[in-house]
Amino acid sequence: MATITHAREAVIQTLYAQEMGNDKATQQFEDILKDKKVKGAKAEFARKLLTGILQNIDKIDTIIKEHLIDWDFNRLDKVDKQILRVGIYELLYTDTPYQIVIDEAVKIAKNFSEDKAKSFINGILDRVAKEKMNK
Repeated sequence: MATITHAREAVIQTLYAQEMGNDKATQQFEDILKDKKVKGAKAEFARKLLTGILQNIDKIDTIIKEHLIDWDFNRLDKVDKQILRVGIYELLYTDTPYQIVIDEAVKIAKNFSEDKAKSFINGILDRVAKEKMNK
């Protein structure tokens, strides 16, 4: 049975494919959901997530750039970038508690990124969450 993590992974996979030059990535999104067996409310969550990220990608990328310390945005691992995009979108535009957003991002990074990516992603999302709470 698909989980909400699978829904997030489908979004990350689609964003990654698009970043790699697949112009049809967003049209293939429904196939990815079907392959991951993401249905119902979880599929709707994934659709809203993808749409929201694509609509706000410039703002999200600006936030990522502002939180990179001694690192260039263009050198970011492409998977890590998509995980950050999903996490930042959720932090800023959804009611998902920040602890869950960060935990999910780190869990996904454990499966799809290098070992050091977990703490990198955790650090950026934690700073973004704290900034949001202080506003």
